[in-house]
Amino acid sequence: MKRSLNRRETVFVASMLFGMFFGAGNLIFPVSMGQLSGSSMWQAAAGFLITGVGLPLLGVAALGISREDGLMGLSSRVGRRYGKFFTCVLYLTIGPFFAIPRCATVAYTVGIERIIPENVQTAVLAVFSLLFFAAVLFFSLRPGEILTWIGKVLNPLFLLFLGLLVVRALLSPMGSISGTAPEGVYAEGAFYQGFLEGYNTMDALAGLAFGIIVVNVIRGLGVENPGDVAKNTVRSGILSSVLMAVIYVLVTVVGAQSRGQFPVSPNGGEALALIAEHYFGPAGAVILAATVTLACLKTAVGLITSCGETFRKIFPKGPSYQVWAVLFSTLSFLIANLGLDAIVSWSKPVLLFLYPLAITLILLTLFGRFFGNDGGVYRWVTGFTAAAAAVDFVNALPGQVLDALRLERAAEAVRDLLPFAENGFGWICPALLGLVIAIVYRRMKHSFTM
Repeated sequence: MKRSLNRRETVFVASMLFGMFFGAGNLIFPVSMGQLSGSSMWQAAAGFLITGVGLPLLGVAALGISREDGLMGLSSRVGRRYGKFFTCVLYLTIGPFFAIPRCATVAYTVGIERIIPENVQTAVLAVFSLLFFAAVLFFSLRPGEILTWIGKVLNPLFLLFLGLLVVRALLSPMGSISGTAPEGVYAEGAFYQGFLEGYNTMDALAGLAFGIIVVNVIRGLGVENPGDVAKNTVRSGILSSVLMAVIYVLVTVVGAQSRGQFPVSPNGGEALALIAEHYFGPAGAVILAATVTLACLKTAVGLITSCGETFRKIFPKGPSYQVWAVLFSTLSFLIANLGLDAIVSWSKPVLLFLYPLAITLILLTLFGRFFGNDGGVYRWVTGFTAAAAAVDFVNALPGQVLDALRLERAAEAVRDLLPFAENGFGWICPALLGLVIAIVYRRMKHSFTM
């Protein structure tokens, strides 16, 4: 039995992993983080790499170890109803609710927004997003060779231009990082905020959703033992993770340096466009816009295809794949017209709820052999984590929503009772408490049955 991939196969899987995880949207958050963190960017980058690089890798490895056939099977260890709920919410989050609309708005923000008069921004965004999702739907209904072609051509072009931009910025920095004061929450807790900022990449969620693809590829290459699959997944993942980490750090540096010329931008897309125009003039902005748009198109097609296939399997008696594709494309178009800032702000509470559940699911799967993968342990930990994560969800809602629901005081009172909640980690102690209760209960149950 084959136990290890050869070097060429490892590079192949690593390349595929990178292509799955890294889209144009992944650039806007480290750029923005660099601008806001300033001289504290190294602490912020360290936290960002944990959630933006480390967790996606662990998610894929967890699926490799679990022997499950996907996220539905993995999350159903908590319970069948929970598995369906978690799978649906996760795919909707990395799909039509946030990630897919973000593809269109990032492309628009980087490429068009700055050259269009403010009084027609809404109309132009509507036209752009309509054309964007018309193309997405066209390719989603005819996947064929287009994803392979775009992936082989556009990703190298995207990385080539990004490499030119980063090298130029490092050789001719706009300002000194050490002389740039961190702003807002980065002034007091850069590492914690960077950790939370990594949630915005949604890659840990994507790792759980798409990890089975990587696992199946490795199995198809002849590695079948779960331990060997996990080892080869990690080995391949390390290669792609190193590249992602290098890109994240360098882009964060460029964002921090840009404060020497520009104030903090409203979002990373606008910051990236300003930086490109500064170094290469109008031509650089046009090339960046075209490359980002096509890269976002590729990502959106992949997500629509994945979500459509997943929902068709979850609801076998429901709509066909084609109907799901049309529905998700239409919903993504409508949400995209809220604009990039609105999408990012509304995604924050959802990610603060989903990420703790994803993290605990990954860790429980990786260490499941120590408690026999007992479903009771999964349920106790998940239940306590979900309760605390719900508090973070409510506290992260926009102020006007909290006022309308009259939940602000109650949410703040509960948050004050949870350790580390002020930094966005109020779920950690409840999750540990659930684990302790589950382990004690499991041992007591075993001792009574002996």
